[in-house]
Amino acid sequence: MAYDSDNIFAKILRGEIPCEKLYEDDDTFVFMDIMPRADGHCLVIPKTPCRNMLDASPEQLAACLKTVQIVSHACLTAFDAEGITLQQFNEPAGGQEVYHLHFHILPRHEGVKLRPPGQMADFAVLKTHADKIRAALAG
Repeated sequence: MAYDSDNIFAKILRGEIPCEKLYEDDDTFVFMDIMPRADGHCLVIPKTPCRNMLDASPEQLAACLKTVQIVSHACLTAFDAEGITLQQFNEPAGGQEVYHLHFHILPRHEGVKLRPPGQMADFAVLKTHADKIRAALAG
């Protein structure tokens, strides 16, 4: 299938939809997930179009994973987390819902289950969590 330039993440990249931005470099963009399954749940996307890892270039994948590592370290610090769950879904059968390559970073604590999917965040709490990650990134 072809890339849809009107997907929600493409609109976020163009500034048409607001987001709680955490990090940006030449190749990637990171923002808070508005339906977080854990405190600090954020998304890493490439700035260039691709549906998912199945059609991404090696350069897009490498750039995203470099950023995933940077932001994961910041999430560990910001939330005093004991681990990170990294999720990435491909095509409908694989659970993908937004067709722009993205990696979910979920800070984790032993014994704390993920929240159910589809629950909208309190935006004041989301901003507080974003501030914590941005502070950790600033180091």
